[in-house]
Amino acid sequence: MNDFREELYRRYSSTFKEHISEFDEKNVAITITKYRYQYLPILKEFNKDVRILELGCGRGIFLEFLINNGYKNVFGIDVSKEQIDIAKAQNLNVEEISVLEYLKNNNEKFDLIFAIDLIEHFYKDELIPLFEGIYNNLKNGGAFVFHTPNGLGINANRIIYCDLTHLTIFAPNSAIQILKLVGFNKIKFYETEPYAKNLNGALRLILWKTVKLFFNGIRLIETGGTEKILTQNFICVAFKG
Repeated sequence: MNDFREELYRRYSSTFKEHISEFDEKNVAITITKYRYQYLPILKEFNKDVRILELGCGRGIFLEFLINNGYKNVFGIDVSKEQIDIAKAQNLNVEEISVLEYLKNNNEKFDLIFAIDLIEHFYKDELIPLFEGIYNNLKNGGAFVFHTPNGLGINANRIIYCDLTHLTIFAPNSAIQILKLVGFNKIKFYETEPYAKNLNGALRLILWKTVKLFFNGIRLIETGGTEKILTQNFICVAFKG
C-alpha cells in the first residue's frame, strides 16, 4: 500500500482515538454485545479449536471477544503499528503487516477468516487479489466472514461517508459477484438489525421491521421487487468447498 491510506492507518490511534467512540470503555462494551448477537450464532457452527484469522484486527477487541468465548487459536494482523502495539500490550497474538502482503506470503490455512469493517477500504483493482488471497488461506470447509457497509441500506450514507478511506461499497449482489469469481460457493447474508436484549432493544427491532416493510412497499411500487438486506451494514458468510 503506497497511497493516502498508509499515513492515515499509521497514526490511526493517536490521531482519531479522541474522536472515535470505539475507544470509549462504554462503547467497547456495546461493541462486545453486538459481537455476541451477530457472531456467536455463526461461531457455534464451528468447534472451539478452529484456527481463526482476523484481518484488520486493530487493537484486538474482536480477538479478545473470541478468546473470552473459548476460541483460543486466534491470530490477527493490522497495518497500523499503533493499533498492533495496543493489542500486543494485551498479550494478543498479532502481527503488524498489510493484509495483501500477509495473504500472498502466508503458507498456513485457517478454518475461519474474519474481516470486520475492512473490505470497504480497498480499491476495486485490489479486490480480486484480496478475495483470492482470502480463499487460498482457508481450509476446505472453512468460511470467510465479513461485515461491511451496505450500499442498499436505508440509512447507509452515514456509514459510507464517515471514513475517508471507504473506497468500495458493496451490496449483496456485488459481494456475490466477487465471491463466486474466486471460488466461494455457499454464501449467506445477514442484516445487522437491532437485537432484543431488553425492552428498548425489542422496541427498536419492532420499529425497524416496520420501517423496512414501509421501505419495501415503496421499492415494490417502483421496481416490482423488494430487498431482504436493508440495514446500514450487512454480514456475509462465504464457505470454501
